[in-house]
Amino acid sequence: MLKVAVIGGGSTYTPELINGFLARLDKFPVNELWLMDIDKERLDIVGGFAQRMVAAKGSPFKVILTTDQRAAVKDADYVTTQLRVGHMEARKRDEYLGLRHGLIGQETTGVGGMGKALRTIPVILKIAKDMQELAKPGAMLVNFTNPAGLVTQALSQYASETPAVGVCNVPITAKMKIIEGLEQATGQKIDAERAELKTLGLNHLSWHRGFTIDGEDVWPQVIQAYIEKLKTEEHPEWDSRTIEVLRMMPNYYLQYFYHTDKKLKEQEKWPPSRAEEVIEVEKELLRDYSDPNLNEPPAGLMKRGGAYYSTVATQLLNAHYNDLGETHVVNIKNNGAVKEWPAEWVLEMPSLVKKSGITPIAADPLPASCFGLIAAIKAYELLTVEAAVHGDRDAAYQALLVHPIGPKADKVQKVLDDMLETHREHLPQFFK
Repeated sequence: MLKVAVIGGGSTYTPELINGFLARLDKFPVNELWLMDIDKERLDIVGGFAQRMVAAKGSPFKVILTTDQRAAVKDADYVTTQLRVGHMEARKRDEYLGLRHGLIGQETTGVGGMGKALRTIPVILKIAKDMQELAKPGAMLVNFTNPAGLVTQALSQYASETPAVGVCNVPITAKMKIIEGLEQATGQKIDAERAELKTLGLNHLSWHRGFTIDGEDVWPQVIQAYIEKLKTEEHPEWDSRTIEVLRMMPNYYLQYFYHTDKKLKEQEKWPPSRAEEVIEVEKELLRDYSDPNLNEPPAGLMKRGGAYYSTVATQLLNAHYNDLGETHVVNIKNNGAVKEWPAEWVLEMPSLVKKSGITPIAADPLPASCFGLIAAIKAYELLTVEAAVHGDRDAAYQALLVHPIGPKADKVQKVLDDMLETHREHLPQFFK
């Protein structure tokens, strides 16, 4: 029997995940899909809709709803995590924490990302511990919970006995946009499975630097077309000179580092913040999901973001289960793949997915202009892991101190105190 558990099954993303499993039943024959969430009301709405979706396709597998994490994990082959400690209200608090102090408050970057990590890491580590005790031997944890790279770093250090990998939809979104551009330029259809994106860095701090089709390098054409496109746009995402020099496409989250002032100005226009926008989108989605006649995801799901989420999730599980040896961009322990960088760092990079495990593919390091930023953020991540696991306020202080878009030294304590107090109910490790 093939069992998959989804922790955070009450997420509005779950119906997209259901579609992904339904589309791959011939290759990934799941028998039981357990949706676990601590919010029973929300789980009943989302889970009920998921059950109707599966019933409409002839009930090829069971969808089981539970608020019991251990029951969900028991005998599971795969456990995916898509949870949000404190719900969307906590994200809103992260955003306005940043705004209060004149800092970036985005949910995965800067003080907002740190607040989310401190709340999330202990919860994810508990899931990994439950898996060791209750799941099938070798069961894999696939983490989608943000900040995905930082959470995976914690898993690598404090739950290394549980096979785990972090996943994000940014690489596949970049891949599909590149394919779209090539198709427009050549007039030829390109199968996504024939193409591979070469990217390296940390989650939400990576640079796309290569692209192949059937093994042939087409990056020179891709990057040159991208530069020309930037030069013609009235409000380009990046200044073309930066891209000309780097010859790489920055992950769009690098806007928070390369154009911090611009992002801070955008924050000043709040409300609504992104969390407040999503709260309204989710209210609409949950109303739709409650409709007993609905058995297909509504169009409003696209407003939620997370394009290609189901593709990333189910393709990875399918590749692992069927020993396909496919290349997927994931967050994984470096372990010597980039030999110039520390082996214990979790990186976002192309990796080989086989039944025996997921292995990062050897890669050259990024240039010094990128490595400097990566090294600072990795120092922040490592310190944040220690702070989250041990309730270590000094480690938390140092994490804020080293962060490139964190507070100035004389403001660190004020921001930290505010962060911990803002999320006190979800940070018991700091208030013993």
